[in-house]
Amino acid sequence: MAEYNALTSVLIAGVDEVGRGALFGPVVAAAVILSEDSIAELTRAGVKDSKKLTPGVRSRLAREIQAIAIDCKIGWASVREIDRFNILQATLLAMKRAISKLNPQPGLCLIDGNQKIPQLLIPQQTIIKGDSTSIVIAAASIVAKVWRDELITRLDAKYPQYDLKQNKGYGTAKHRQAIQEHGITSQHRQSFGCCQLSLPL
Repeated sequence: MAEYNALTSVLIAGVDEVGRGALFGPVVAAAVILSEDSIAELTRAGVKDSKKLTPGVRSRLAREIQAIAIDCKIGWASVREIDRFNILQATLLAMKRAISKLNPQPGLCLIDGNQKIPQLLIPQQTIIKGDSTSIVIAAASIVAKVWRDELITRLDAKYPQYDLKQNKGYGTAKHRQAIQEHGITSQHRQSFGCCQLSLPL
């Protein structure tokens, strides 16, 4: 994990998204600002790319991150926005919304991936696979993943036929089969190929 220059007083935010490849639900981003001390503490606690952690560990670490971060905010883009703008633009919009809520505002944003956020007035740096190399991006990936998973799990009660509690909105075989059998809901992304074949419920 990358450490940041302790000699600078610039606040650095890590920014990451989750749900970009899902068929159902919003795309969600988190922006996290950590102090030097909290970076060290979270490194010891095992913070790393959220995809490499079990759900239980992710949930525990998300609570720890939120408890000790200078600030931590969520932003999202709705299914309607995904269908209107496309998933890339919706993802960048979710990231921008998360950053805009931070207080204090950071002096630099580290963005996971290779796409800069349009019209962001704060300096930004993209880092490919940043959730594997930057502790603040990894922290953001964990917070975003836990927040979105909890949202999709709550929606499972409304749409039980889609197995959302297990697939979190991603296109598993069981989810795709349910779309074929039951059609799509208002929370399915109609701009995504397999969701175009079925009428909304």
